[in-house]
Amino acid sequence: MAHKLKQDISIGSNMKKHRERAGLSQEQVSAKLQTQGLDVIREIISQMELGKYSVRVSVLLALAELYNTPIQDFFADLQRYE
Repeated sequence: MAHKLKQDISIGSNMKKHRERAGLSQEQVSAKLQTQGLDVIREIISQMELGKYSVRVSVLLALAELYNTPIQDFFADLQRYE
């Protein structure tokens, strides 16, 4: 039997894990992203981590740099199939 791919896979829990490893609060992340010209408020960071808000590629690239982690780490251990 073929596996069915999930339509939407959340990377939010991995985003939160890397933010916490970097020792940053959501407010600090928001402030740092805003200094880079990315209009991301703290509430959006929260929603992304909860999987309720889609992450723009530009934000994901900035977060990887900010958290000093390879971008592929945001996709580690994701459940790809239903």
